Amino acid sequence: MKLRFALLGLATVGIAYGFSWALRMPADAVQGESARIISVHVPTAWLAFLAFGLTAVFGLAWLATKRSKLDHLAAASAEIGVLFTALALVTGMIWGKVTWGIAWDWGDARLASTAMMFFVYLGYLALRRATPDATQRARRSAILGAVGALQVPLVYFSVNIWRTLHQTQSVRPDGASMPTETLISMLVNLGAFTLLYLALLAWRTDQLRIEETYLAETSLAPNAGAAVIPPKLQPGS
Repeated sequence: MKLRFALLGLATVGIAYGFSWALRMPADAVQGESARIISVHVPTAWLAFLAFGLTAVFGLAWLATKRSKLDHLAAASAEIGVLFTALALVTGMIWGKVTWGIAWDWGDARLASTAMMFFVYLGYLALRRATPDATQRARRSAILGAVGALQVPLVYFSVNIWRTLHQTQSVRPDGASMPTETLISMLVNLGAFTLLYLALLAWRTDQLRIEETYLAETSLAPNAGAAVIPPKLQPGS
């Protein structure tokens, strides 16, 4: 519990520090002030990739060990990944409206592939809700999580494979094509959001464990109605 609050505290400080860098960085020569949103948009997208990747890792580990905690970690990571994907989509739409004059274009490879990834993991969460048996739920989710994670590299490299509205990668092995202040702000927020992810993962995993324990206990509890014995009526009564 203390570690969880420590992570939340560090994440809050980190996000505040990252935002301060975002406010201090110079306006972009082409996009102007709107480029500051990169400090939130890119880190949330990266954390979505991390969350979905770990969903696959935890799911495959469950298939190998059948440890329930691994299934809880996979589910929690998927939920947080959906949250970060939604944030990436919303901030991207705001940025796109200012920069391109349109908030959404299905012809853009990055937008379309990210939306598809979002819907796949919404389906992952729906599958878990629709499967009451814990073992079947974990097995089906592990398989879908592993298959769904194949989208992550496709989404990430989509800007290089298809040249549409999105520009190519700004951060590459040979360097970053952005001002130093912008890169620092983005990386600080990436670290802060990672701490937030870890705190949320710990909290949600514990909650899922408690929920599953409760459901297992209530399903095994005797039905109160079964203890009621109907009276035997005498003939003629």
